[in-house]
Amino acid sequence: MKAHILATTAIAFALAGCSTMQEGNVQSASDSSPAATADIPEATGYFAQPSTLPFHAPDFTKIQDSDFKPAFEQAMAIHSAEIEAIKNNPEPPTFENTIVALETSGQMLNRVATVFFALTGANTNDTLDAVQAEMGPKLSQHSDAITLDPVLFERVKAVYDNRAAMSMTPEDAKLLEETYEQMVHAGALLTPAQKEQVKAINSSLSELTTEFSQKVREATVAGALVVEDPAELAGLSEAEIEAAAKLGVERGLPGKYVIALQNTTQQPLLPELENRATREKLFMNSFHRADRGGENDTRTLLAEIAELRAKKAALFGQPDWASYVMYDRMAENPKTALDFMQQMVPALAATQRREAAMLNEQIRAEGGDFEVQPWDWYRYAEKVRKAKYDIDENAVKPYFEITSVLENGVFYAANKLYGLSFKKRADLPVYHPDVTTYTVYDADGSELGIFYFDPYQRPSKRGGAWMSNFVEQSHLYGTKPVIYNVLNIPKAAEGEPQLVSFDNVNTMFHEFGHALHGFFADQKYASLSGTATARDFVEYPSQVNELWATYPEVLRNYAKHYQTGATIPAELIQKIEAAAKFNQGYDFGEVVEAALLDMKWHALTPQQAAAIDTPEEVDAFERQSLEELGLEVDLVPPRYRSSYFNHIFSSPAGYSAGYYSYLWTEMLDRDSRKWFLENGGLTRANGDHYRKTVLSRGGTMNYFEMFENFAGRQPDVTPMLEARGLVGNDPTAEPATSDGPLPPETTEDGAD
Repeated sequence: MKAHILATTAIAFALAGCSTMQEGNVQSASDSSPAATADIPEATGYFAQPSTLPFHAPDFTKIQDSDFKPAFEQAMAIHSAEIEAIKNNPEPPTFENTIVALETSGQMLNRVATVFFALTGANTNDTLDAVQAEMGPKLSQHSDAITLDPVLFERVKAVYDNRAAMSMTPEDAKLLEETYEQMVHAGALLTPAQKEQVKAINSSLSELTTEFSQKVREATVAGALVVEDPAELAGLSEAEIEAAAKLGVERGLPGKYVIALQNTTQQPLLPELENRATREKLFMNSFHRADRGGENDTRTLLAEIAELRAKKAALFGQPDWASYVMYDRMAENPKTALDFMQQMVPALAATQRREAAMLNEQIRAEGGDFEVQPWDWYRYAEKVRKAKYDIDENAVKPYFEITSVLENGVFYAANKLYGLSFKKRADLPVYHPDVTTYTVYDADGSELGIFYFDPYQRPSKRGGAWMSNFVEQSHLYGTKPVIYNVLNIPKAAEGEPQLVSFDNVNTMFHEFGHALHGFFADQKYASLSGTATARDFVEYPSQVNELWATYPEVLRNYAKHYQTGATIPAELIQKIEAAAKFNQGYDFGEVVEAALLDMKWHALTPQQAAAIDTPEEVDAFERQSLEELGLEVDLVPPRYRSSYFNHIFSSPAGYSAGYYSYLWTEMLDRDSRKWFLENGGLTRANGDHYRKTVLSRGGTMNYFEMFENFAGRQPDVTPMLEARGLVGNDPTAEPATSDGPLPPETTEDGAD
């Protein structure tokens, strides 16, 4: 996913550009603009000017941890002065001197933030954590001072109210609309007393969500399983045991074996562990990482966050946080999202029960006298999968060496579809030795941007995988994108080949799909550029890119045995694809449960949220919410429990009331895959069409219109249900309806 920088500061940075190379005839960005001629404090230090490296990529050799606090403080002061210049402009408000001036303000602050939040996500330390804890509330207050300023809003409103009489491009009109709506959403129309309440809530949320994120990271590190007897690790490969021993040394536990936790509830080594007690310990360490009391327990924190969000929504006249935040989503409102998800529940529940019975049969066949539990599920699912499809994950991994996957798979597909080429470079400083960089060239040979690849798990990195920008594309500034992908693949022991699971292969294609969305941005304004789209649309292009991971031509190019060079057998891929529909009771179920749990938390009224304030009440609410779904939650827990659900409770909390987006965009994705396959698959014509209609459009137009421009029709949920094996393909599956609420029709004025 893309981590939108400065999400903690809301609209102030949606209004700010991200670089300073100017071009074109934009008056407010020229020397004659009010902001340029006003008494603006002089910027000093590294972040005072854009980087002198290619594409303004960050020069990490010149950046110290101690730079960030003074840089933030100075950048906020400069940004505030720029805003004052816009407010005090004696000329009547125009699109150029107000809307574009806002867009071009805050450039130093954006430079500081892009680097800082990249580091706190991917390579943090105690110093950076302390800066984040201190600056988070100050950034929130800075944002509020801008978005809730009545004089500034009156200028924006004056331009907005006069829009019918103005001559604007569609992108200009979208920028004006977004600026006005975001300020209204931030509270511009509230009373002075209500604005003060919003400011106080925003400041508290900034502190609490930052604390939540840091506690979850610490809880994940502290929750690692420590094993003394290597016999308890039976089933793991020699390399995996060696890696556990190495981690033990790194953690100050020589002679012991340490298995680090990943961010999700399920853990990747569970299927391999033969010792059931060890499996249970590893699972329970994951499941209870942040709810066992002590300094890393997050339950009271998340209850406070939920209550404050509900109170903020009420100030805007909304019944709950979900209704408040979904104003700019593709789905538009909670009911559409909930109805979309709930139509899947009957078939999903039946699938869970059917698969559990299958696993229990396997356990009994092996002489076991127990019923399947969550820590057993994947082990026995793999046994059934292997028996049914003759697939052994350890037999698949040798075909997926990480560099080959990236360069001969991910990059190869991008070349065939879009004509891109890539050149590895060693001259750009990076923030960690594991990071590699590439120049990306467009089909005409011109430089398109720079790509950073940071694949490996480490204690200084938060869990998950994501994409973001160091520099955004903008025709206004003449800047091209500088993009990074971050993953959390366990690093192989020194001297061992870096082999990855097929799940990690899929993630590499997925995250590069986000990167393509950023590289193909073709916008004037940075705040509408690339992946600056609705939360329930941004995952769509990345999911579509997963299609090429198993496309025969692409596979033949990258999936080669690291020892023999033999191409992965076609029958093995056929089995992988067939097996993808197996175990959907768990794989799909844990995501649906997490998405519905997210909505339950964010559908609370202030009164309901206030009644949940102890760890026990948090546990009870989570339990009740999951049981109401009718799914087998004791066997299939949610992908994230509330206590470590970083997507919705951390800072930035871009997925609050939005985790359903992964399912919503899968609907768009599966329907799009169908289009690609029906129209010739991996061809330049198809890639260029998708680039023109979707990947290059950023956040400049209505999303249903965008999809229809690509596919020639509105999206259909049926291909997703078929791909998941929930309808149409599994004769033992119970039917699921596929005629639930489809996305609303495109509105006449293009509003999303």
